[in-house]
Amino acid sequence: MAGQRSELKGTSYEIFIGALSVLSIVNLGLLLVTEDEALRYVLLVMNGLLSLVLFLDFCYRLWTAPSRGAYFLRGFGWADLLASLPLQQVKVFRLFRIVRVVRLLRELGPGIIWRSLVHDRAESALYTLLLVGLLMLEFGSLGMLRLEGGDPEANITTASDALWYSIVTMSTVGYGDQYPVTNEGRLLGGAIIVVGVAIFGTLTGFLANAFLAPRRAPDSAVAEAPES
Repeated sequence: MAGQRSELKGTSYEIFIGALSVLSIVNLGLLLVTEDEALRYVLLVMNGLLSLVLFLDFCYRLWTAPSRGAYFLRGFGWADLLASLPLQQVKVFRLFRIVRVVRLLRELGPGIIWRSLVHDRAESALYTLLLVGLLMLEFGSLGMLRLEGGDPEANITTASDALWYSIVTMSTVGYGDQYPVTNEGRLLGGAIIVVGVAIFGTLTGFLANAFLAPRRAPDSAVAEAPES
């Protein structure tokens, strides 16, 4: 039990990584069924972004592992590395990440998971909003392409237009070079704005808390749980 808990990098972090792994597998399914080149472009860009995040997760786990060799060979680190590659042929290895997250969280139990999430509210909120931000970037871009593509006055007509609009809007920069012209597109644009403001507001608060709050042991609720 103690060895399994040493694998746990933080309850909210593990849930975040597991959710990204699920999203990447969903994207693989979407790539297999869609023939629209613009939609495929968005999905491929998101695949590259998710692969980068998962590769950084592999590096983090390798760096912090008590035994790097044991993690890589017996802890399925090799599967984490393969899963982080932006290749459709090896995305099946991301199932290992999902299985590991489920196993670790099942060992903790719902009570400890809830106490850990409540204890680290700022971190939990940050990871939640980062996940929502990635979902909004992907499905907001896909939605804009669908909602704006059929309007003759639309200026969001390509995959790069949709991705650029989503990124600029979520970052609250708002250049105004791309904008929705349909009512449905404007509603979606409003949702992207709200998510962007929430992410940057939470990130600012999280960084302020990290710099100003006294140091404390991470996941103390988990560490204090009785051994079984």
